[in-house]
Amino acid sequence: MLILTEQEKAIAASIAEMKSKAGSHSPSVFTLFENLPELRVKIDACYLSNPYATELFLNFLRRELIDTGRLRDFLEFYPSQNQVIASALEEHLDVPTGKIFVGNGAAEIIQAVIHNFTTKKILVNIPTFSSYYEFAKDDVQVLYFKLDKDNNFRLDIDSYLQTIKREKPDTVVLINPNNPDGGYIGFAEIQHLLEELREVDNIIIDESFIHFSFEERVNKFRSALELSRHFNNLIIIKSMSKDFGIAGIRAGYAVMSEAKVNYLLKNGYLWNVSGLAQYFFNLYAREEFSREYEKVRVQYVQEAQTFFKNLSKIPSIKVYPSMANFALVELIDGSRAADFFIKMLVQHHIYTRSCSDKIGLDGQFVRIAARTKGENQAIINAINSIYSLPLEYDYEVAMQAA
Repeated sequence: MLILTEQEKAIAASIAEMKSKAGSHSPSVFTLFENLPELRVKIDACYLSNPYATELFLNFLRRELIDTGRLRDFLEFYPSQNQVIASALEEHLDVPTGKIFVGNGAAEIIQAVIHNFTTKKILVNIPTFSSYYEFAKDDVQVLYFKLDKDNNFRLDIDSYLQTIKREKPDTVVLINPNNPDGGYIGFAEIQHLLEELREVDNIIIDESFIHFSFEERVNKFRSALELSRHFNNLIIIKSMSKDFGIAGIRAGYAVMSEAKVNYLLKNGYLWNVSGLAQYFFNLYAREEFSREYEKVRVQYVQEAQTFFKNLSKIPSIKVYPSMANFALVELIDGSRAADFFIKMLVQHHIYTRSCSDKIGLDGQFVRIAARTKGENQAIINAINSIYSLPLEYDYEVAMQAA
């Protein structure tokens, strides 16, 4: 069981104050730097992004904008309007431009969709990403469908359908893979749900982590995008921050009916994306970038799954199955998640996510993101260290055995 020192308690109090101002989200690394300059974050395992993809994007950015002097244009000039940027994605996504809505990050899209299209009831699974219930208007009833910890937080399809048919929400939300547990709903199950829920006005499927999932082979994922032409009530939301490692740019998109896109464009979202985000969307649609990205995506997914397997070997914790780029970890030795978070940050400069504030989690949980293979090794060694366990994990050996 973990016990904090007096110094760690003082730092915990400072971070708790920052957290109270950040709401249900963790303070950013920048906020930590500004308020606690003595703390150094060497590994950010709180925010969820593919570090290899960040490097890939930076390589293109240097070569095409910085080295050529074109960066000034993207900073000085106004970007294109929403549908012009969306048109760059049409061929890549195999979706008509009129059904694509680009946003200043997925959070803006979530808010826009829920505020404009949910009028009565919204059903969200818990635990989940808090914005989906926090953005509901005051006159909208929020219904919770609790995922069973004893079933590794897997969605019980039959019970879920019964709840929807009984409660009749006008919006249902599925994050696939789910945040914070990484639970995955297979493509066939998604298709079955859509067939059964044609009477629901809005079915939101958040695929912000879909690039980290796989069904048959580790290098193949399957998106619900291909179903969008068959279900007019389907809204697919995609953050670009996670799989492309560009959270600072704020870029996301959604695919929905043309009527919904047109409504949003007429109500304040015509010109909502930055110049750098426009550059990224254009880059994302290019074959050259896609080929290079696919290499780092597969590498990252393989390393993440190996990381989770090795995490699960550590005594005192339970690691839940994940098809995302993070693992939900339960502390089963009596330790508090808040104390684990502080020990990792103060002693090892590793920023994790305490899930103490997550609705629907019974117990002490932290969420740990996969990073580079060297950083993954450091995370496992740090956990062993705070629990006074041997530092016997060798990443290269683990990768060869995987």
